[in-house]
Amino acid sequence: MNDREQQMAEGLVSIFEKVLVAEEKSLQKGYFTKLSLAEMHTLDAIGPYDARTMTETAQILGITVGTLTVAIDRLVKKGFVERKRDEADKRVVRISLTRDGKIAARMHGKFHKVLARHILEPYDDKEQELLLKLVEDVDEYLSTQVARYDSESQLRKTAQDVANDVRRRKSDG
Repeated sequence: MNDREQQMAEGLVSIFEKVLVAEEKSLQKGYFTKLSLAEMHTLDAIGPYDARTMTETAQILGITVGTLTVAIDRLVKKGFVERKRDEADKRVVRISLTRDGKIAARMHGKFHKVLARHILEPYDDKEQELLLKLVEDVDEYLSTQVARYDSESQLRKTAQDVANDVRRRKSDG
């Protein structure tokens, strides 16, 4: 790894860690001390407007519905989320934010806006455009990596499912 690559790698890791720490500390010092960062991101994924299904929300977060169910149980107990059966299809569970959930999500969004404003503020319009393009390029690259790993894990899961099915048939037959 050359010096620039090393500097970039260290910088990206440092930024990632500091954003997470800053988010956690803002939660601890703010009005929503009983929410974890993961719970706050769950509120963001549900969104302030329409009720979402558990499946939609799990997909947004990149987690299983089972994992989301545990998080939603906690958020319902804390009073930030409500859960309702779909009127048209009782098998479908819809989740939405309560008033407190909407306020928490708005406050978290404000944290991100203030962060973005402070990062962009010292730069002129041309420099801001360049910075935004760089962030977009990094995001696009990371998205392709996530998709690649998702496809590989899905491929492995499919192969495991086929192998398990073959084993089951052998033991049944």
